[in-house]
Amino acid sequence: MSRPLRLEFPGALYHVTSRGDRKADVYLDASDRLVWLSILEEVCTRYNFAIHAYCLMGNHYHIVLETVDGNLTRGMQQLNGMYSQYFNRHHNVVGHLFQGRYKGIVVQRETYLLELARYVVLNPVRAKLVATPEEWPWSSYRSIINPMSAPWWLDTDST
Repeated sequence: MSRPLRLEFPGALYHVTSRGDRKADVYLDASDRLVWLSILEEVCTRYNFAIHAYCLMGNHYHIVLETVDGNLTRGMQQLNGMYSQYFNRHHNVVGHLFQGRYKGIVVQRETYLLELARYVVLNPVRAKLVATPEEWPWSSYRSIINPMSAPWWLDTDST
C-alpha cells in the first residue's frame, strides 16, 4: 500500500513536526540546534518558505510554515535529509535519525495561526523544561516578542 499524497498548494499553511527514530534525541547540543536552524534558513531561501513559528525540543521539532510556492515535500526532504547527514557525520553514527517521514497538517490561517504559534512556543513550558517561553532559546518566541532580533525568514507580522 502506498503512502497517501500530501496536500500541497501555493500559500498553504502547515504545522510540521518530525520526531527522532525510537523517540531518540535529534539534538545533542547547542551546535546541533544551530546547524538545524542554518539548514532551515537555506531551505527557506531555496523553496520560498515563510516560517511563522518554530520550536526545537530534544527529540522533535515543530514548525508553522507557509509554502509560498506549494512545495512542502521537496523542502522538508531537504531539511530532514541535510540535517540527518550532518548529525550522522558529526556524531559518528549511522542509520535513520527521524522516525518515518515528517507530519505536515494543513491549517486554516484565520482560525488557527495564532493559537498554533502559541502552542508551538509553549512546548518547553508544558514539558517543564522552563518556567516561561522566553527562557527557551530554541524557539521563535523571543523573536516574536522582539521582531528586531528575528531572522529574515521568520514572519513575525502574522503571529
